[in-house]
Amino acid sequence: MKNILYIVTTLFSLISTPLFSQQSDFIKEYLERFENSRKYLLLVAETMPEDNYGFKASPESLSFAENLMHIGFAMDWHSQSLLGDREAREWSTDKVYKVADRSKDEMIALIDKTFKESIALIEKFDPDHLNDRLEYFGHDRTKRQIFMLLADHITHHRGQMLVYMRLNGLIPPRYVLYQ
Repeated sequence: MKNILYIVTTLFSLISTPLFSQQSDFIKEYLERFENSRKYLLLVAETMPEDNYGFKASPESLSFAENLMHIGFAMDWHSQSLLGDREAREWSTDKVYKVADRSKDEMIALIDKTFKESIALIEKFDPDHLNDRLEYFGHDRTKRQIFMLLADHITHHRGQMLVYMRLNGLIPPRYVLYQ
């Protein structure tokens, strides 16, 4: 009986250890990419002249500044509310991430603060919860998928901001330095 228990325990540890390690490696690797995303977005925001923060590619588009603040709102929502347990903000009533009369420097500081708060939450995230499921715009998603959706969302809106820079005759910072 002791031999069977020993064999079962040994097999479980051989199988489970790589699985747990992969999950914590995911968080570690995600944080590295997320920090690079923070640096790159801040550089993009700093490179665009404040006079062009109101630029829109079309009347129905978000402005450069609105894209930046929308990234902040969505980052806060994905990390603090979906991955964490804080009550979600409502986009329609939120005042924290609205452009309003904010200066370029105030918006950049808010985005940096939001990134740092998200990073702090992700550093404490228990990898055992990566497979926890939740509702996301009518779809069943894991928290691992929420991590990926957060990264995709930042990239999507930052891409729009890069196009806005080109439309204003500016050369965006090289992305390759932040991979």
